[in-house]
Amino acid sequence: MCNLVNKYNVAGPRYTSYPTVPYWNLDTFSLEEWKTSLQKSFQESNDTEGISIYIHLPFCESLCTFCGCNKRITKRHDVETPYMKAVLSEWALYCDVLKDKPMVKELHLGGGTPTFFSPENLQELIEGILAKATLAKTYEFSFEGHPNNTTETHLQTLYNLGFRRVSFGVQDYNETVQKAIHRIQPFENVQKVTKLAKTIGYTSVGHDIIFGLPFQTTEHVTETIAKTKELAPDSIAFYSYAHVPWIKGNGQRGFKDEDLPTANEKTAQYNLGKSLLKEAGYVDIGMDHFALPTDALYTSMIEKRLHRNFMGYTANKTQAMIGLGVSSISDSWYGFAQNVKDIETYYELLRKDIIPVFRGHILTEEDLIIRKHILNLMCHFKTSLNAEITAIPELSSIRLKLQEFEADELININNNTLYITKKGKPFVRNICMAFDVLLQRKKPATQLFSMTI
Repeated sequence: MCNLVNKYNVAGPRYTSYPTVPYWNLDTFSLEEWKTSLQKSFQESNDTEGISIYIHLPFCESLCTFCGCNKRITKRHDVETPYMKAVLSEWALYCDVLKDKPMVKELHLGGGTPTFFSPENLQELIEGILAKATLAKTYEFSFEGHPNNTTETHLQTLYNLGFRRVSFGVQDYNETVQKAIHRIQPFENVQKVTKLAKTIGYTSVGHDIIFGLPFQTTEHVTETIAKTKELAPDSIAFYSYAHVPWIKGNGQRGFKDEDLPTANEKTAQYNLGKSLLKEAGYVDIGMDHFALPTDALYTSMIEKRLHRNFMGYTANKTQAMIGLGVSSISDSWYGFAQNVKDIETYYELLRKDIIPVFRGHILTEEDLIIRKHILNLMCHFKTSLNAEITAIPELSSIRLKLQEFEADELININNNTLYITKKGKPFVRNICMAFDVLLQRKKPATQLFSMTI
C-alpha cells in the first residue's frame, strides 16, 4: 500500500462538481445565461423532485486553523439580522426568476458556524424561506452545529421547523491537536449535544472527524474513534485534512508543514480509522463517509440514490440547487454560479436587486457527459465505458489509460463497466482524474488542489 500511496499521492480535485471551479469557462458565463439555465432545470424537475437550498452562514467567533471555508470572524452578534435579511432578499430575487413556487426537497445550513445565529433568528430565516415555497412530500433539512455553542433551544427550534439531520464537527479529541488547529472542544460538549439531539428526536446525528491533522498520530485516531463509538452517531464523515494554505483568508497558518503527518502516515490513520469504524458497524458510503445501516445515507446507497454536490454526499438528488449567502455555489445541472465572497459587496449588489453572482460556468455537452460519469464513480464506485465516453477524443483510448489502475488492482472492467475495487476506493479521486479531460488539456502551472492522499 505504501508504494501505491507514493505513486498516487498527487494534487487532485475532490469532485464536488465537474468541471471543477478552476476550469470554469468564465468567458462564456453571464448572469443572464445562469438564470436561463436555472429556469430550464426548474421547469424540468420542480414538479417531480423539487429543489435543494444551501444557505451559507459565514460567521464564527474564533478561527479554526484547519478550515478552508469562507468565514468572517467576529464576536459581534448584531451582524446576524442584516445578514439574515440579505439572504431573504436574495431568495426573493431567485423566486422572481423561477416564477412558479419552488418545491423544497432539501435544505442545508452550512458555515462558518450556523449556530452562531440565535435560535430566534434561525427560525425567522427558515420561515422566511418557506413562506415563498412548498415542501416536497418527503424532505430533509440539515444543519452543521458547533458542539461548543449549540444549545438545546437551537436543537428544539430547528427540530420544530422540520430539521432531522445535524452534524457536529469533532475533528480530533487530542488536546495537542486541538491546540494546533485552534479548536478546543472537550468530549463532554460533543456528548451533551449528541444526546440532546437524539432525545429531541433527530433521526440522523453525524460527527465529522479529520485525519492528517498537525501532530496527529494513529493513537489519536484510535482514541477519537473509541470516544465516538460511545456516542454512536448515525453517520460519520472521516476525511482527509486538505492543506491548502495558499488560498486567501483560509487561516491555515497555525502550524508548520513539517508538523503534518506524511502521506504514508495519513494512509495508516485512514486505514486504521476505517477498520475501527467497520468493527463498530459502520458501512463506507461514497468517499470518506460512513453510516450505520439505519441511516438514510446507507439506504440511499443501497437504492442507488446517493448523490454528491457542493454540500457533499446527500440522500436526495435534485437537479437544481440554489446557494444563498456569500460564496455559496448554485447548480442547475446545466450551469454553476458562485456568489461574491465579500459580505459588503454581497449587501451592495442586493441593495441594487442584483443576484450577487460573480463567476460561473455553463456546461457544454461534453461537460455533461463527463460530469455524469464522475458522479457515478464518486457515488457508486462504478460507471459504464459506453460510446459517449469513447467519442470524446481524449477518452477514446480510455481503456489504455485505465490499464495502470487495473494492474494495481484498483479497478476491474467487466462488460464495458468499470468497477472500483475495495483496494481502489481510497484512490477514487485519482481514478476520476482519468476522465477529467479539462485537467488533461491544461495541467495547472501551480498547485490548485489538495493532495489526493
